Amino acid sequence: MKLLRYILFPIVPIYYIVTWIRNKMYDNGWKVSKSYDFPVICVGNLSTGGTGKTPMVEYLIRLLKEDVKLATLSRGYGRKSEGFQLGNTNSDAKDLGDEPFQFYNKFSEDIIVAVDGNRQEGISKLLNNNPKPEVVLLDDAFQHRKVKAGLNILLTTYNNQYTNDFVLPTGNLREPKNGAKRANIIVVTKCPINLSASKKQQILSKINPLSYQSVFFSSISYSTIVIADNKIIEIDKLPNFKLVTGIANAKPLVDFLKDKNLNFEHLEFKDHHDFSTKEIEYIANNNCIVTTEKDYMRLKNEPSLNAKLYYLPIQVMIDKAEQFDAIVKSFALR
Repeated sequence: MKLLRYILFPIVPIYYIVTWIRNKMYDNGWKVSKSYDFPVICVGNLSTGGTGKTPMVEYLIRLLKEDVKLATLSRGYGRKSEGFQLGNTNSDAKDLGDEPFQFYNKFSEDIIVAVDGNRQEGISKLLNNNPKPEVVLLDDAFQHRKVKAGLNILLTTYNNQYTNDFVLPTGNLREPKNGAKRANIIVVTKCPINLSASKKQQILSKINPLSYQSVFFSSISYSTIVIADNKIIEIDKLPNFKLVTGIANAKPLVDFLKDKNLNFEHLEFKDHHDFSTKEIEYIANNNCIVTTEKDYMRLKNEPSLNAKLYYLPIQVMIDKAEQFDAIVKSFALR
């Protein structure tokens, strides 16, 4: 794969120019971005996948759900349905996509969960909903320029910062680096815990934030238990297990479990993988299976898995969280 990316390097300038022109057309008003008279918050990235958007959206849900009627709007990547879909008691990952179904599974009593590939139409239909949301969280919509969010939160990972990357196909950037100027908040995600002040300053120097931009650092906190719908196991008491991942970057999770000296076999699949019957049969050939929460949403209804399938919860920890929370709340609760 790396060799192919180097071979495709001559295409990089073409991709760069096309995406740069598209952004310029929106920036200069030649293509129209729709603004709204209520708070719309966008969480996204410049790179392809794996920056921690889902745990960040969940952080925002927990932050705001007690104060406002909140809706999440996602594309619903990997779902089998089409058009606008509203989460309900009959929904599953095939209807909503794994990440939106995760939001619905955890927060359905407090928020509205919707999916639509066209975010403009999705917002329009949400506004006709009863109850109508007061704040909309757009999941993975930084490049969806037809909607102009009032607050843009851009994520970039500690180990693969956009400042050090190239556009596709040689690099991982969906658009040129200068697209970061649209962000109001930039969060460097998946940082080591207790990241030094000097290392933070090095990163800040590379990002070189503009006057209206705030930069934060976050890390992932793994739980000490694994969970199924009706039971839990302390992670230190896990028997030999299979770890099943269908995420963009499983290395931090694998490293965490190895540091715990746990015995497991890792079955790694691509992000949003659609598991085949044969793959599920192979996965089921074990008495204990641990997966990510996102993968759990797709696998938990499989009869051969549901009695022995668990997920490991994670949460985002933000350095200077009070400052971050204050910026978000001052926008959302205005």
